[in-house]
Amino acid sequence: MNIEMIRAAATRLEGHARRTPLLSSPFLDEIAGKPVFVKAECLQHTGSFKFRGGWSALTALDAATRARGVIAFSSGNHAQGVAYAAKLHGVPAVIIMPSDAPKLKIANTRALGAEVVLYQRGEEDRDAIGAQLASARGLTLIKPYDDPQVIAGQGTTGLEIAADAQAQGIEQADVFVCCGGGGLTSGIALALEADAPAFTVRPCEPDGFDDVTRSLKSGQIERNARESGSLCDAIITPAPGALTFPIMHRLCGDGVVVTEEEALKAAALAFQRLKIVVEPGGAVGLAAALFHANESTTQNLIAVCTGGNVDAEVFAQALATL
Repeated sequence: MNIEMIRAAATRLEGHARRTPLLSSPFLDEIAGKPVFVKAECLQHTGSFKFRGGWSALTALDAATRARGVIAFSSGNHAQGVAYAAKLHGVPAVIIMPSDAPKLKIANTRALGAEVVLYQRGEEDRDAIGAQLASARGLTLIKPYDDPQVIAGQGTTGLEIAADAQAQGIEQADVFVCCGGGGLTSGIALALEADAPAFTVRPCEPDGFDDVTRSLKSGQIERNARESGSLCDAIITPAPGALTFPIMHRLCGDGVVVTEEEALKAAALAFQRLKIVVEPGGAVGLAAALFHANESTTQNLIAVCTGGNVDAEVFAQALATL
């Protein structure tokens, strides 16, 4: 993985991905006690940053391989990103999703033309299911985070953060990134290493699923004790990726762990103050910036709101915290 791959992905994404804004609100600054800037990736195609990685991986395939179709496994955002990229290319997509994924994400993935295969999280091995289907149908697996071209695509978010921050005169910042397997976190870290070296990426996770935070402390890959049971489903993974962890270990600052209640509150505040819809998992970075600002020594905080695909009842639960 290197910055050249990220810049190449940015070229392939040009005219296809949305350049999402860097938002701010004096009300959020007051809560954090510092300036807070929000990269609104919830406004990306399919409602999350995952379209970037899906498009990057798909366009990196040769035409014949791409035409046979792709397969992915995801709780929803990667699913939709890959499904939409495949739809735009007119190629088949099979998506393996946990049966407890939000109904909206399952429905949207099907609506984008993908075949959805459901599995029982914690009981069935999604990797084994994916390998079997890929072999039987000649499909190419696009992993949710441990894939160089996916990391490159997600890293284009970091290029935009660096450029927009420079335009706003932000010279130093901690960048709070919602972190599951680490594809977005490691991609942004690589991009900022090149274009904004005074910025530090801080992986952010929900309480009880802090495998990256613990891994960064121990220097080796740590696993979560469980793989379900959080409203922050978008960023629940078993462990950091084999490709992503070395990048994060080299480039990232300490992880930040937030409660589910803080994530819901951050989602509500994003709606109230920025007029954007953010799912709990996508609001973890903002929760870290708002409620754990004392864990940062920099004056400016940048939070990536990674996704907005939230069921109505969960969003109502978030709004009830206001």
